[in-house]
Amino acid sequence: MPIKIGFFDTKPYDRKSFEKYNEDYGFEIHWFADRLNEENMQLAQGMDAVCVFVDDTVNAPVVRYLAQNGVKLIALRCAGFNNVDLSAAEGKISVVRVPAYSPHAVAEYAATLMLCLNRKVYRSVNRTREFNFKLDGLMGFDMYGKTVGIVGMGRIAKVLIGILRGFGMHILAYDLYPDMEFAKQNDVEVVDLDEIYRRSDIISLHVPLTPQTRFMINRVSINKMKKGVMIINTGRGKLIHTEDLILGLRSGQVSAAGLDVYEYEQKFFYEDWSDQMVNDDKLSILVSMPNVILTSHQAFFTREALQNIAQTTLDNVKSYFDDGVVKNEVKNK
Repeated sequence: MPIKIGFFDTKPYDRKSFEKYNEDYGFEIHWFADRLNEENMQLAQGMDAVCVFVDDTVNAPVVRYLAQNGVKLIALRCAGFNNVDLSAAEGKISVVRVPAYSPHAVAEYAATLMLCLNRKVYRSVNRTREFNFKLDGLMGFDMYGKTVGIVGMGRIAKVLIGILRGFGMHILAYDLYPDMEFAKQNDVEVVDLDEIYRRSDIISLHVPLTPQTRFMINRVSINKMKKGVMIINTGRGKLIHTEDLILGLRSGQVSAAGLDVYEYEQKFFYEDWSDQMVNDDKLSILVSMPNVILTSHQAFFTREALQNIAQTTLDNVKSYFDDGVVKNEVKNK
């Protein structure tokens, strides 16, 4: 009998990508458009594994239900795992993920946000569509010679550092466990967070969401930053306290923000709300601000990344059921 996998929160591009690569694996895949949560967890009955994404709710009740109904593996088709209750899963059900689908995709997108914000590309495009070719309000600055603070030194951050070195920027970096050899080879100055805040013209976030990093960008940290700092977040929405960021933008302490993630994105992202009232005042404010670019968690979204996600996810499942090897396991720390 083929292994049965229940895929939740699926979109047409997920199905196209996974069906292509599943030809080599032969799993029996059941597609569900709904996000996994307590209200629909019964859909997982009869499955050997479930495959979930960033906005599925895999809390303690869901984990218990899955384990009690024969599901042996939770396969995340993403890098983040903060939506899974790992303590509830420990000893009951294995959890695996895709640790690196395309660091280039996310790093390049972070650089894109920096450039678009700096040179006001989004405002210029809107103007020229109305045949307004004035330059007032579109002035940016040379990236060359400016200081960028990279928070985190993982795969994505290292690719971004390589990109920004090409612009001739001075690079600061912070990490709990910094790669000093990489820093030395790439002219990166490893500093503490307060120095990142004090000296950086641009700050880009590349850390996982943990109790220690939750809301690390808040009123206190923003007030430590150089006036007019640009903040880029392609990591997790809850790294930034949204209300405090809005205050920083309004006061001018923060000159611009490029956000591919949002504190309360779970309700809205990956869905079409264009013909409905969006009952989220903070989201509405951010979208309306002329110095903010907010996109729908799309930094990962390249052909190469989708290919890597599909292949790694299916390989994780195959290794578990064929060989008993838990590849790319996420453990409760």
